[in-house]
Amino acid sequence: MRALVLSDIHSNFEALEAVFAVAPPHDVVWNLGDTVGYAANPNEVIDRLKSLRGFSIRGNHDRACTHPDTSEDFSPIANCAVKWTRKALSPDRLAWLGKLPAGPLSPTGLDVSCVHGSPVHEDEYLVLAEDSVVAFRAAAARITFFGHTHMQVGFANDSDQVYTVEPLYSSDDDADDYELPLRRGFQYLLNPGSLGQPRDGDWRAAYAIYDDERELFTWHRAPYDVNKTQESIRRAGLPDFLADRLRLGR
Repeated sequence: MRALVLSDIHSNFEALEAVFAVAPPHDVVWNLGDTVGYAANPNEVIDRLKSLRGFSIRGNHDRACTHPDTSEDFSPIANCAVKWTRKALSPDRLAWLGKLPAGPLSPTGLDVSCVHGSPVHEDEYLVLAEDSVVAFRAAAARITFFGHTHMQVGFANDSDQVYTVEPLYSSDDDADDYELPLRRGFQYLLNPGSLGQPRDGDWRAAYAIYDDERELFTWHRAPYDVNKTQESIRRAGLPDFLADRLRLGR
């Protein structure tokens, strides 16, 4: 079984379509949350995901759009995007968003778990190796896929030490990939990166493929039409910062 693992799409329809255009063959799609927020095409993104085999879990932006009282900790710009998204979503798509389950969610028959932030809490950030120690203790599965940080990174635990693993790419502009063999005896926390708003210094859409038969996790980057996404954000009246940051990957 091969899963296309996505996270933090953030209403970026151009990036989503670019990923589907180049992604290797896969059987299911696992979306780790923050489907909406920031960019200007939440309805189109939701429609695309609804047509796919697999599942989506909720992220903090998804929750804030359907539960306004949960966005008080957002920055002013993020809160502006939440309010805009809430108004832009059609009633049926808002209802779909509101029904998304919180993680952890485990695919049937696999020693795998999917969360938005961490196994401890959906809003927790896992950035550094020391952040992962408690998360590993809380993880119910050998492999946990997480998002939220908008960075492609992973942590591997052999019970004695936690190691940080990151992809190394040969290109800054073209489609590229980096394979991580999953070793027996290790527990993993793996982030596919943000498809719609990367913050690891790479503007390309981020995603991953998990192959359970080969015990292989592969990080990917895909170029997309950033200019088109930026234009739609500005045209919608969203803050210019949300458009500008896409080209920087920050």
